[in-house]
Amino acid sequence: MNIGYEAKRIFHNRTGLGNYGRDLVRMLSKYHPENTYYLYNPKPAVHRLFQSGTATVVERLPRSQFDRLFYNLWRQRNVIHDLPDDGIQLFHGLSGELPIGLSTRGIKSVVTIHDLIFLRYPELYSKIDRTIYFHKFKYAAHHADRVIAISEQTKRDVVDFLKVDANKVTVVYQGCHPAFKRQYSVIDKQAIRDKYGLPPDFILNVGTIETRKNALLIVKAIEHLDIHLVIAGKATPYIKELVDYMEKRQFTSKVTFIHGTTIDELAVLYQSALLFVYPSLFEGFGIPIIEALYSGVPVITSNTGCFHEAGGPHSCYVSPGDAEELSDALRTVLTDSKLRQRMIEGGFTYSQHFDDDRIADQLMRLYRGLVPTD
Repeated sequence: MNIGYEAKRIFHNRTGLGNYGRDLVRMLSKYHPENTYYLYNPKPAVHRLFQSGTATVVERLPRSQFDRLFYNLWRQRNVIHDLPDDGIQLFHGLSGELPIGLSTRGIKSVVTIHDLIFLRYPELYSKIDRTIYFHKFKYAAHHADRVIAISEQTKRDVVDFLKVDANKVTVVYQGCHPAFKRQYSVIDKQAIRDKYGLPPDFILNVGTIETRKNALLIVKAIEHLDIHLVIAGKATPYIKELVDYMEKRQFTSKVTFIHGTTIDELAVLYQSALLFVYPSLFEGFGIPIIEALYSGVPVITSNTGCFHEAGGPHSCYVSPGDAEELSDALRTVLTDSKLRQRMIEGGFTYSQHFDDDRIADQLMRLYRGLVPTD
């Protein structure tokens, strides 16, 4: 089968949607090398974020001068003129979008929708962004032959907000980068602590430092605990709220902010932490939770939305609005070694639900349901 992908984020986004696309193509090309995977990239990348290493994965750029100049128009519309030349039988929009007019070319389509947070928390987005996202996602969801939701929570939102038939939506969980499945040495862990000036014992939070990720709750929860907090992620203006809170109460030395880590450094950070804490208000899935489970780190996360799907039965769940409850949970997990070990072992076992081969096979069954190959 020749399969096409809207690959803008594979080549241009370092985290989030970029990781999803890179992992999906990596898994499929490894476990189903009988297919050819065409990645339609609207413009050359400044920094090379993806290198396939296999002849079955092919990058495609706009061919005409017009399309190279108006690359967003090519991505949204004109790419459909190039797909027949590559014999594309199925096109997968990896981030809630599909080019207009696919069906006129006789090409089956799949779209992945990660979340509809802009509808659940409209105050976090501008009106124009909400309007654009809604029309793009609704068009893709209604015109695709199949919709992939990355969690049962997202499936419910697609059905409720976008008015899509539930039978058209299939849940396929995300995978996890191989870096988080490797074991790192004591020397590796010491090197990361030395590089960022970290103490031997710390708890970890990972993700863009923005309102929705709710890191201020962790800051409040550790105020009276004897533990160091590391927050690793891209900074936004929200970080000032955290710093202001700590400065007023004079405990800024208990928190370290880290930005711009490599994927391997992040994996070492996970394995160096005593526990991972993730009290996000809402996610489509929560891939950092999976990264922590694979890393052998106990997880404390929110008791709402999709988090039980990602964390499984052995993680600890708290209200994302209750700092005292989070503080009590941190204290319990940090001081009860037997509980920590049960959480680590149970969490790692649960993480196998997200192994590459399982996810690749689920995707391929969905593809073949649309384009039979036998």
